[in-house]
Parts: sequence; C-alpha cells; structure tokens
Amino acid sequence: MPNAPRTTVFLLAAVNFTHIMDFMIMMPLGDILMRSFHIEPQQFSIMVSAYTLSAGISGFLGAFIIDRFDRKNFLIALYGGFLVGTIACGLVDSYIPMVIARAVTGIFGGVIGSLVMAIVSDLYPWEQRGRAMALLSASFSVASVVGVPFGLWMADKMGWPAPFLFLGALGSALAAILWNVLPAMRAHLAVQKPVVNPLRLLQTIAQDRNQRLGLAMTFSLILSQMIMIPFIAPYMIRNVGLSQSQIPLIYLFGGIATIFSAQIVGRLTDKIGVKKVFAVGMLLSFIPIVAITNLPPVPVYVALIATTCFFIFINSRMVPAQTMISGVVGKERRGSFMSINASVMQMGSAVGAFLAGLLVHEGTTTRLEGFYWVGIVSVAVSLICLLIAPRLKFVG
Repeated sequence: MPNAPRTTVFLLAAVNFTHIMDFMIMMPLGDILMRSFHIEPQQFSIMVSAYTLSAGISGFLGAFIIDRFDRKNFLIALYGGFLVGTIACGLVDSYIPMVIARAVTGIFGGVIGSLVMAIVSDLYPWEQRGRAMALLSASFSVASVVGVPFGLWMADKMGWPAPFLFLGALGSALAAILWNVLPAMRAHLAVQKPVVNPLRLLQTIAQDRNQRLGLAMTFSLILSQMIMIPFIAPYMIRNVGLSQSQIPLIYLFGGIATIFSAQIVGRLTDKIGVKKVFAVGMLLSFIPIVAITNLPPVPVYVALIATTCFFIFINSRMVPAQTMISGVVGKERRGSFMSINASVMQMGSAVGAFLAGLLVHEGTTTRLEGFYWVGIVSVAVSLICLLIAPRLKFVG
C-alpha cells in the first residue's frame, strides 16, 4: 500500500501512546496506590512486575505467531484485551484484583508494540517508512511529556482510577476508528514462510556467544533502571517533601529533556563511536542514581534537577546500548533475535521492580527506608554492562 493515508499512522501512534502511558502511569501513582490499598512497597513492586512479567511471556510467544493472522484483526483483538485489562484496573478496589488486572493488561500489551511496527512496515514502502517510524517513536515522548502529567493531574483531582478509565474510553474510541479505517492486511499470509521452531531458535541463540552477551547486557541494563523507577515518585513524596501534585513535573521536565538529549547522543554515537558514548553515558548516570536514592528533604527545584539528570543520562546509555544490541546478529536473524530481546527487556523490568520491593520498606513514620540499597544495586548491575559492552562484536 504505497500511499497509505497519514491518518493511519497517526492512529497507530495513538495506540502506542495509550499502551505506553498505561505502563508508565503506574510508577508515579505508587504512593497513592500503596495508601489506597494499604499495601507495603513489596506488594506494590509485585503489582508493577505483574504487567512486565506477563508482557515478557506473551511477547516471546507472540514472536512465533504474529505473522500467522490478518494484522488488522489481530491488532483489534489484542487491543480489545488490553482495554479490558486497563478498564479493570480502574474498577478494582483491592490488591489481588489489581495484580490480576495488570497481568491481563500485560498479556495483551506485550505484543501490541511489535504488531504496530509490523503494520507500518507493511503499509509504507522503505523510502517512506522512516517518517512513519519516527512518528511511532514520538509516542513515547508524548506519553512522558503530556500523557503521564495529564494522567497524574486526573488522579489528583478525580482519584487514582481516573487515568485508567480515561485510557479505556480513549482506547475504545480508537478501536472503533481502527476497525473502520484500517484495511484488511493479509498480503504477508501469501508468502510461504517456514514455521519458526521456538526450541531451535533458543538453541541458536544459546550457541552464539555474541547473542548471549547481547541479551545479558539488555537484561542487566533494564534491571538497573527498573529497580529504581517504581519508587522514585513515592520516595520524592515521603522522604524528599514533594506533593503528589508536583510529581507530574518530574515527567514533564524529564520527558522534554530527553527529546533533545536523545538527538545529541544519537549524533555523538555515529561520530565518536557507540562503545565510547555508552561508557560515558553509563558513568555519568551513576551521579543521579546515587543522588536520588540518598536525597534528603530539599527544595522542589533541586529534586527536579536530580530527576531530570536521571532521565537524560539513563537515555544517554539506552541510545548507544540499543544500537549495539541491533548489531550483534546479522540481518537474516535480526527479527527473531529482536523479538526475544524485547521479551528479555520485559523480564528485566519485572525482576528489577520485584527486587526493589525486597529492598525498600516503610519506616515507623511512613518514610521509605532502604532506597539507598536500590542505588547501590543499580550501580553494581550497571557495571556488569560496562564489562559486557567491550566484548560485543558487531556483525550487521
């Protein structure tokens, strides 16, 4: 379909926006949810990891079936299940049902991102695809800069269920539009492809040292970030002194900063070398990691400087890391490897969130204790990435 309407990619970007915002909104709602459900930090971390764990499993399994169905029908079915889970999150009133709702949301959300990219690749020829992909990737920045602050504003004014119900309503309208606008997509079904054997694929990866190292770096990198992220907002409220209404500023300033810093890091990566930029970004990220996890009560602007630096430097190591990972395998095997890599990212997120819950606990005055241990573990795991990166070989 060489001249696909531009509205189609906007709609697909909106789908990406809703499922990214659904995942991101959980972390800054941490303090509200812990108080509302009367749960401990460990239980909140399980609530967060329920999504990422189920998304990782479904994303892995989805890699073997994603090309067997009409893409339009498959997307509508997945998106419908995702919306059911999201709306359920806004309707539950206790801990266990919320964990179940997050797991259901993750099962369907774990495949949506890959399917949206496949649809855009089918709709747009190579010479037009770059702009379409750029629009899709912009949905993450929009979710950070607009979606999360808006969702937190709704939670502050109307109660914590509001963002989930809003996403459910918005997503339902999008699903109806997609059903009427998106064309049937069966062209890929006419191409005879060998059935991917999951065990053989895993065996191939296990026998390739370069791929093993790439996946190990992905897992370590995401774990080192996700062990911190779920408790940044609760810590800023309970220990540093920010109010819930000030938490959106963290994501607003951090999101805006990364929009610009990512472009700079991308150019530096091409100019001076991916491994050098990764090493510098990694070392610089230790500064905000240690600062945030040990931050005492400070003025709001000081806290925002620390969190914005965290966003900038975490992104500064992710850009070159993703570049390195994409080059550890040749193009003939890159699709299947990147699908497995995406699942490993979700698993790293789940383990990171779970470990954070083991390290952080409530003190006698409702302050969060043990967050400094999160910083120590984050830096230690990040150092593993610095040991792996020089050993990676780029083959394509």
